[in-house]
Amino acid sequence: MISHRQLFFNHVAQTSNTPLALEIEKAEGIYLFDVSGKRYIDLISGISVSNVGHRHPKVIDAITAQLGKYMHLMVYGEYIQSPQVQLANALTAVLPKKLDSVYFVNSGSEAIEGAMKLAKRFTGRSEIVSFKNAYHGSTQGSLSIMGNEEFKNAFRPLLPNTKQIHFNDIDSLLDITEQTACVVVETIQGEAGAVEPKNDFLKKVRERCNKTGTLLVLDEIQCGFGRTGKLFAFEHFGIIPDILCIAKGMGGGMPIGAFISSKEIMSSLTNNPILGHITTFGGHPVSCAASLATLNILIEEKLCEQVAKKEKLVRELLVHPKIKSINGKGLLLAIEFESYEQNKKIIDKCILNGVITDWFLFNAHSMRIAPPLTITEEEIKIACEIILKNID
Repeated sequence: MISHRQLFFNHVAQTSNTPLALEIEKAEGIYLFDVSGKRYIDLISGISVSNVGHRHPKVIDAITAQLGKYMHLMVYGEYIQSPQVQLANALTAVLPKKLDSVYFVNSGSEAIEGAMKLAKRFTGRSEIVSFKNAYHGSTQGSLSIMGNEEFKNAFRPLLPNTKQIHFNDIDSLLDITEQTACVVVETIQGEAGAVEPKNDFLKKVRERCNKTGTLLVLDEIQCGFGRTGKLFAFEHFGIIPDILCIAKGMGGGMPIGAFISSKEIMSSLTNNPILGHITTFGGHPVSCAASLATLNILIEEKLCEQVAKKEKLVRELLVHPKIKSINGKGLLLAIEFESYEQNKKIIDKCILNGVITDWFLFNAHSMRIAPPLTITEEEIKIACEIILKNID
């Protein structure tokens, strides 16, 4: 019989010539188990997805309960579906008052695509400004506003009227003008290596958008849902976006995303033309049920409140001459080494010794630390000890 490994290489489309090819049989909490029974500590959460851990019992219960009622019924927005309604109500209850209208999609890229369309439709403008080293997804529109030319060049031509400026460079904000429909910015730049805004940069972006009548779109796809120690990262920086994009950690492991705005802005998708944005599976009832459970877990188990202490512990433990710096916020951290080659060797050794981590797309010399928020202090100590041993 052909093995799953061989079938994987024969028939599953590959994204690189060297996939990790770990064959995982089970996941629980912060752990993955392969077919041989080997246990791995997951320090990347499926890239900031499993914020409440793998297969959280309350998420499983919510999925099971919804499966007993119904799954797909109709394209998004036509039927009143309890999981969608409850999740939208719960999200708007924890967000600023003006973010009171939720459009559910299937992924982060789709959330970005919807936000771009919404901004262009509402403002009547076509220009979109984003930032160098930004990652917003891999579909044509989101790729167009990605801030890395190497990843874009093979797929040109992309969307016209896009412009990339420099993150944390206040002078470059003058490139936002009365022709700009929206500025799309990660609250914390993920794939650049967990880069935080400095010197009130996001406040300056907000002020420039206000001055030019430009909508501010915050991409919290990776840094949202508690990862930075707040439910949403923008809460650290004293600003409110016009459109918020979320996904990844939102679903407790199920595929779901959303873009959220005001009723006034969102209503522009309902006319001229009608059905200005549609999706078949967006807001799938099973994913919405899982997402509502995830949001409740984050709040009830006070996971956000524990993040700062866990971040402090990681920073205290990961001290080594080869570690140049630790960047990021909360449990979205980048451990900086001298080179990609050095980082890759350490990552490979860590995986071999039961700790899964990786590098950042646009910062290959830094190691990603983004475990489930449920990780305990004792588990952090064990993981950091393994990392330090493998650096040596």
